[in-house]
Amino acid sequence: MHNPPHPGESLRDDVLPAMGISVSALAGHLGLTQSQLSAVLNGRASLCATLAYRLQLAGLGDARQYLAEQMAYDLWQVARQEHPPITRLTLP
Repeated sequence: MHNPPHPGESLRDDVLPAMGISVSALAGHLGLTQSQLSAVLNGRASLCATLAYRLQLAGLGDARQYLAEQMAYDLWQVARQEHPPITRLTLP
């Protein structure tokens, strides 16, 4: 698996410029503060189900796709962290 991008990156780099809308304007439209949306766009916060749904309502993509991208990003990140040794369980 390759390093998947944070879903906020595509919003920041592709969607906002294509729509010609600022971060503060989109945040207001979605009912968020500029700092809340900025944290997602810059990968400092996860894109949650509520935001994914609001983006879908605004016509900016599919909520399930945003959540799938966030999950892929989260799993890739956690796979690179140290974990205690865990062995597979076997059924009796």
